[in-house]
Amino acid sequence: MSKPIVAVVGRPNVGKSTFFNKIIGRRVSIVEDTPGVTRDRIYAEAEWRGFHFAMIDTGGIEPDSKDIILSQMREQAEVAMATADVIVFMVDGKDGLTAADREVGEMLMRTGKKVVLAVNKVDKPMLPDDFYDFYELGLGEPIAISSINMLNFGDLLDEIVDSFPEGAGTEEEDDIKIAVIGKPNVGKSSLINELLGEKRVIVSPIAGTTRDSIDTPFEQDGQKFMLIDTAGIRRKNKVHEDIERYSVIRAVAAIERCDVCLLMIDATEGITEQDKKIAGVAHEAGKGIIVVVNKWDLIEKETNTMNEFRKEIAKELTFMSYAPSVFISVKNHKRVDKVLEMAKIVSENRAMRVSTGQLNSLITDATMMKQPPSDKGKRLKIYYATQVGVNPPLFSFKVNSRQLFHFTYARYLENKIREGFGFEGTSIKFVFREKGDKEDV
Repeated sequence: MSKPIVAVVGRPNVGKSTFFNKIIGRRVSIVEDTPGVTRDRIYAEAEWRGFHFAMIDTGGIEPDSKDIILSQMREQAEVAMATADVIVFMVDGKDGLTAADREVGEMLMRTGKKVVLAVNKVDKPMLPDDFYDFYELGLGEPIAISSINMLNFGDLLDEIVDSFPEGAGTEEEDDIKIAVIGKPNVGKSSLINELLGEKRVIVSPIAGTTRDSIDTPFEQDGQKFMLIDTAGIRRKNKVHEDIERYSVIRAVAAIERCDVCLLMIDATEGITEQDKKIAGVAHEAGKGIIVVVNKWDLIEKETNTMNEFRKEIAKELTFMSYAPSVFISVKNHKRVDKVLEMAKIVSENRAMRVSTGQLNSLITDATMMKQPPSDKGKRLKIYYATQVGVNPPLFSFKVNSRQLFHFTYARYLENKIREGFGFEGTSIKFVFREKGDKEDV
């Protein structure tokens, strides 16, 4: 299910990061009273009135600044604005309307997107005398807020969710959406061309040729697919072109929109730190994941070469041991047909449900084989378990004490569930409830 995207933009030091942290309920963006601290967008999920959406915190915009960092922040904010469904334009109520605000406002009007004007740092109920100057921006009625004490946050959030496009957050098609993710130059566009059987995406040996996400629908054996090609994600210290840096949010947004991620790895480089970071984004988002090892034709083979590489994947990507791997050579047309077959299986596994009776029978056997943990004479009791969600599968456990449900025991039960029911290619989520907790998730 695709979530609407909300971008928070504005000059440096108007309080965007504080606002962002309050909205998502935890401290993610660094907050410091120095302009330009937030140099890279931060992306997180938020919820209001039952609407789930993705929020982007941007660096500040200073339109006329020659400083390279500030100019880069303007670029990343422009990309965020291009990606967003709704833009929150934040201004400083203490500073009043500035010339820079006017320029940014003109930028926003040219986007044609819905803009919500938030006047921050209005920490008292009484509006400042120059508050009404913000009407001059022509962006509608300004909403006075205080990020510090969350004044009028409800009004602002109401305006945001009321501005979502009709049907946002829902998908009408039954196609399997596949995002091809990975570092630049690992063969993402080439793989898509091979899967489609035609050159629909420009392929070049120059890293970073694909600047934006490209969606291509097609059908195979009666199954509808949507392939999402993304710009490669690079380590920050390897980025030299501004546009490369700002392609990251497009890749993240593509992951958010998809059902299954194809994490492409360069066989000649092995698993790198950047591969781990990219995999982590997909894992945290609860997406289906397939590790696609490309350029396998360039590897000298011995008897157990493929098995050894699989062991390396398991070692480096321990948090997603559930992800299957396939070794391909796009250049030589080797095993590419396996990719869509696996994607279909993984998509089905994300949507799989198991009966409460079967699940509790498995949990009972598992607890008899390995006794639940105890602390200070009190032992964990699992009264029952049930599956309460899919995409990814979500299981709820009614227990006597959630504090006793140690991570290692949860991992043990996850492994048993996988042994019993499969769920290859998808993460599994657990929630723990005590007596008296509400049953809704």
